[in-house]
Amino acid sequence: MAILRVIMGESSQNNDILLEVNVRRARILRYAGLFLPLLLVAYSVYLQLAPGVRHYPLTPLIVAINAAWVILAFYHFFAPMKTRHGAIARIVLFHVITLLYILFVSGFDMPFIYVWSVLFLASAVHAGTGGVKLSLATLFVAASASVIISADDLTRVFQIGLHFAGTLIVACIMNAIVTAQAIDQRELLRSQTEEKLQRDRVLTIVNNLADAILSVDSRGTVQLYNAAALDLLDTNSELTGKKIDAVLTLKNNESETVKFSQLLHRIHSVRMRDDLSAKISGEVVRLSVVYSPIRSANSTHASGRDGYIIILRDITKQKSLEDERDEFISVVSHELRTPIAIAEGSLSNVQLMMERPDIPQSTLHEGVNAAHQQVVFLAKMANDLSTLSRAERGIADTPELIDVAELISELYAEYSPEATEKSLYFDLDLDPQLGVVNESRLYLKELLQNIVTNAIKYTQTGGVTVSVKRSAPRLLTFTVKDTGVGISRSDQQHLFQKFWRSEDYRTRETGGTGLGLYVAQKLAKKLNTTIELKSRLNHGSTFSFSLPSTKRRK
Repeated sequence: MAILRVIMGESSQNNDILLEVNVRRARILRYAGLFLPLLLVAYSVYLQLAPGVRHYPLTPLIVAINAAWVILAFYHFFAPMKTRHGAIARIVLFHVITLLYILFVSGFDMPFIYVWSVLFLASAVHAGTGGVKLSLATLFVAASASVIISADDLTRVFQIGLHFAGTLIVACIMNAIVTAQAIDQRELLRSQTEEKLQRDRVLTIVNNLADAILSVDSRGTVQLYNAAALDLLDTNSELTGKKIDAVLTLKNNESETVKFSQLLHRIHSVRMRDDLSAKISGEVVRLSVVYSPIRSANSTHASGRDGYIIILRDITKQKSLEDERDEFISVVSHELRTPIAIAEGSLSNVQLMMERPDIPQSTLHEGVNAAHQQVVFLAKMANDLSTLSRAERGIADTPELIDVAELISELYAEYSPEATEKSLYFDLDLDPQLGVVNESRLYLKELLQNIVTNAIKYTQTGGVTVSVKRSAPRLLTFTVKDTGVGISRSDQQHLFQKFWRSEDYRTRETGGTGLGLYVAQKLAKKLNTTIELKSRLNHGSTFSFSLPSTKRRK
C-alpha cells in the first residue's frame, strides 16, 4: 500500500535522525583527532626553533611525545572506533599524551590549552560521566603539576590558574550544549515515536474503511490511497504520482465528462455529489463522491490548501433500487388510475340513477357489479403487492416442515369451486408418500395459488391438472397444466415482467393485474427454485418447479 510505504518511509527517516547526528559528530571528532595533534606537533617545533622563546631542552622524550601524536592522529583518522571499549582506550591514550605534552613540551600556559575542551567533549560523547571525570582529573593534574613547577613565578602561576579556569568554563559550556542537544534529540525521538504510533492508528483505520479514500496534492496528483480505492477501481497498479483525472474519469447524469481536478479547484469547503459515475472494467459504476480541501496553518500555498481528500462509495445498487422504486410507483399509480376511475364512474352513475324512479333495478345492479369488479381487481392488486413486499423484505421466510399432500389438498378445496363454476375439471395427480418439504409455507402456498389462479382464469374449456411427482430420490416436481389459450413464443419472453399483459384479445378479455406471475417468480427465487414454462399458442401451458424433499420427523 502506498500509505504504508510512505508512512513507514517517513518514520524510518525520522528514526535515523539520531544515528545520522551521531555519525556526523563522530566524523567531526575524527578530523579533530587528526588536525589538533598535528597542530600541537607544529607548536612543539616552533618552541624549539623560534629564537627568544622559552622552551624545554630537546630530549628523546619530547621527540617520542611528538612521534606519538603523529602516529595516534593518523591511526585515529584511518581506523575509526568500532566499539565502546576501543573508544575509551583511545580517549585515555589521548589524555595521557596531552598530559605529557603539557608537562614536558609546552607547559600549561600554552595558547592551545583550550584544545582540552575537545578532549572533554569526546570523553562525554564516548565514555559518558566516567569519561568526563577522567578528563577533569587529568586537567587538574596537569594544572597542579604546572603550578608546582612554576611555584617561584607568581605571574605564571596566575596565568596557569586563568587558563585552567577558562578551559574548564569552555569545556562545561560545550558539554552543556552537547547535553542540551542530546535531550532535544531524545525528545524529538519520543515525539516521532508518538507520531508514528498515531499515524499507524490512522493508517489502520483508513485501510479498514469500506469507502475508497484518496489524497491528492494541490496539483491533483495522487499522494495516498487505501485498499478500498484499489478495490473500487479494480486495479493493482500503483496510483501514487498519477493525476486524479487519469485515475478516474467521471460523467454526470447527462453523460458529460466531468474533470475531477476542476471540481477540486472550485471548492472552499466539503462537497458531496451522488450524480456522478465512472466506467470501471467495462461497467458503469455510480458513485457518491465527498471531497474537501486539506488546510494547514503552515501551508506554503497562497490558497492555504495543501491538497484535497476524496472519499468514494459505490452506490450503483442503491441507485438501481431507487430507480426501480420510482418506476414501480409510477407504474402502480398508472395501473390504479383506470380501475379507480371506472369504479368511481360506475358508483356515480348508480347514485344518479337511484334518484330517478323510472330506472329499472337491473340497470342499477349492472352499475354496482361493474364497480364491484374493479374493487375486486384493486383488492387482488393490493394482495399481490403485499405478497411482493413481504417476499422482498424477507418477512415470513422462516422454513417449516410442510406436508405436501396436505397442502395440495387445501389448494384443491379452495379452487375446485371456482373451476366448477366455469365448467372446468380440476384434477390432482400425486405420487404416493410425497413426504414433506422444509420451506416457507406462505411463499410456497402463494406461489402455487398464483399459478393455479392464472391457469383457471385463462382456461375456457377443458381444465387444470395439478401434479406432484418425485423426479429424484430427494426432489419433488410441482406441475400445473392447463388447456387454456396458451402463450406465444414472443409473449413468453415478457411473461414474468411486472404489470405486463399479453396483447392477445382472449387474454385482454380476462381482467388481471399483470403481477401474478411476476410475484410467482419472486417467490420461486426466495425458495431457491426456478419456474419452467412449456406452452404453445392454443395448446395450453405447463408451469413447473422443483423443491428438495426431506424426511418427516418422528
